[in-house]
Formats: sequence, C-alpha cells, structure tokens
Amino acid sequence: QVQLVESGGGLVQAGGSLRLACAASGRTFSRYAMGWFRQAPGKEREFVAACSWSGESTYYADSVKGRFTISRDNAKNTVYLQMNSLKPEDTAAYYCAKKNLYGSYTFSSEYDYWGQGTQVTVSS
Repeated sequence: QVQLVESGGGLVQAGGSLRLACAASGRTFSRYAMGWFRQAPGKEREFVAACSWSGESTYYADSVKGRFTISRDNAKNTVYLQMNSLKPEDTAAYYCAKKNLYGSYTFSSEYDYWGQGTQVTVSS
C-alpha cells in the first residue's frame, strides 16, 4: 500500500508561483515514477508532469512546459511541482500519483495510487 498526501495549494494571483509537495508513505518510493495531474470543474483529469524513479527523466504537458518543474527527493519520500508564471487556466485540483512499472507517463490509467488532491486557484 502507498499513501500520498499533497500540500502547498492555495490562492495566487496570475504571474505568481506555488510549490506543491506530495509526501509518500512506504520504503519503496525511490523505485517508481511519479506524476502530477490536474482536474478543473467540468473537465477531465489531465496530465501535468511526471518524473522517473531517479528524477533524471522528466515529462511535461505542452501547456505547462517552461513554467512548471517536477522534482523529487527520494530521501524524503517527496515529489514536488514548482509552478511559476501561473495563469487563471491553471486553476484546478492537483493530484500526485504513483506510476505503474509500464506504460505511458501521460495516461492516468497507468497510475495506481493517488493522493486526495490540493486546490490551486489563480486569480486574474
């Protein structure tokens, strides 16, 4: 079993920054890839960013590339999402998730454990 707990969401003005954190339970955190997804009201959950088990390989949705950075600290069992130059369209609930061993990084079906989410609201 893996438990994931997100934190760091909040209300920020357009152009501002937030840093989300996702703390994972368990001793095998460093063995698996992690991802961030988001879901706005009335919309489907969408891929935001992912990183490999080591953090050396990273993947981003086109909509956040150049503004968001995913990273991880395996010693702290934590994955981060640094969000800069935030836009109102970034407003959503953000979820971290543990990835399966195989499959695409961008498909939510390839992730088997999810956090409860943290709300990010960007005002214009």
